[in-house]
Amino acid sequence: MRFERRDRYHSWMESQTSPNTAPSLEALTRVQRERLSHIDFTLFFLGELRRADVISKFETAPAGATRDIAMYRGLAPDNLDFDSTGKLYRPSSKFKPLFDHPPLRVLATLSQGFSLVQDVMSAPVIPCEFPATLSAPSVEVLAPITRAIHRGKAVSLAYHSVSSGKTRREIVPLALVDNGVRWHVRAFDRLRKHFTDFVPTRMEDVEVLETSPIGREERADQDDQWSRIIELKLVPHPNHPRPEIVQMDYPMQDGVFTVKVRSANAGYMLRRWNVDCSPDHHLQGLEYALWLQDPLSLYGSSNATIAPGYEPPRIQLVERRTDGQATEAP
Repeated sequence: MRFERRDRYHSWMESQTSPNTAPSLEALTRVQRERLSHIDFTLFFLGELRRADVISKFETAPAGATRDIAMYRGLAPDNLDFDSTGKLYRPSSKFKPLFDHPPLRVLATLSQGFSLVQDVMSAPVIPCEFPATLSAPSVEVLAPITRAIHRGKAVSLAYHSVSSGKTRREIVPLALVDNGVRWHVRAFDRLRKHFTDFVPTRMEDVEVLETSPIGREERADQDDQWSRIIELKLVPHPNHPRPEIVQMDYPMQDGVFTVKVRSANAGYMLRRWNVDCSPDHHLQGLEYALWLQDPLSLYGSSNATIAPGYEPPRIQLVERRTDGQATEAP
């Protein structure tokens, strides 16, 4: 009798959405696509799906989870097989993901869980290990900064600088940047009258200035370093013993990995990626798998000097005989 009920149940479920009656993926609501994407993700990366997985993720009733699985089956009938022994679904040998799953998002989900809410499916989905974040801003500082970025406002704050100590500042924050070691805020500094980077862990008493207008010179499109995009051509390090393996690690075309970064972030990124930026590729060690093919592409970047091995081009004073003035030439 128990097996009869189970067979009737699965026959009913399959009849709810057949390949001929299933709606197209584009016709589904956002909520439906999210549920089906979760089913697709679970099958693809975990190799098994239970009705309870859908129930716990979306806090839906059992009947709702059954409909979701039936809808998925209608859209991708060859993607899953029912395992009667374990009472679960497994990806079939013909499985093809129904949704696009970007690798970075997949890794974030696997390592951090499915939810932003603490204690609600927020544990890693599979065992994962990654470097601990040693420096993170407090939410009390982060919230007014992000509100100001979103609304286009200035903020007032107390800032602790290595060079000038504690000062009261007004800044116009433009964006958050993760440089691989810590977060910083790209902003216009009203005290120094230029764009620069501020470390949020050094901020105190942050307040959004609701009535302070933003000047033209304070807008993001006036930040030359932020607006300038540098094209970096990275190649396997000439001293690497197995350059063909380096090419496997990066999406290279003809042995060159081309990446575009903002001039304001170039030094941070190259340091994060351990790219040898010396003109003669003299840095030693397997950690330097990549070499910047043209170090002069960093010329003019505000933080080029922190890129591993970077040497600024030599500057010579050349006298112009025509007018007696001196000029600088590389």
